[in-house]
Amino acid sequence: MSNTDNLKETIGSLQKELAENPDRAILSYSSLSKLKEGLQSKATLRNHKLTIDEPTSFGGKDEGPSPVELILAALGSCQEITYKAFATALGIKLKSVSVKLEAKLDLKGFLAIDDKTRPGFQNIEGIVKIDSDAPKDQLDKLIDVVNAHCPVLDILQNKVPVKLSQTIVTDIDNKLVTKVA
Repeated sequence: MSNTDNLKETIGSLQKELAENPDRAILSYSSLSKLKEGLQSKATLRNHKLTIDEPTSFGGKDEGPSPVELILAALGSCQEITYKAFATALGIKLKSVSVKLEAKLDLKGFLAIDDKTRPGFQNIEGIVKIDSDAPKDQLDKLIDVVNAHCPVLDILQNKVPVKLSQTIVTDIDNKLVTKVA
């Protein structure tokens, strides 16, 4: 059995299982990160460790991608994976798929120089390169399906509720005090 047959069987089985048992479709993801030295953070995602850092021009050691670069990598790789999954499910043969993304970030927002400038990306633009001999109508359908079902694209295009609380640990008079805000 080829990898494509395996993937098609896996996706088909998963679709059938979740259609019959929708309560099993909800997955939880988590990450744990801690600032280490300078602007460097170490993150753990499942069994994977990741170093996140800023470039030296921004005060980091450049020992890993920056958080905003990870957003681009997440979008690009999620698009590629979603293309592969749906192409396989639809019986479309892909020779390859790759994504090149660029984004603009205005530091005046992040550095609190201009309150009217957002601190995040101003925009993201990119090109998805699909290498396939499939007919145009099949590829058009694939593109529509991918853009409708790519999780990271959805996260970036639609507001996701985010709630952050803070636990403040401080040493007052040699007594450890923890406050939850």
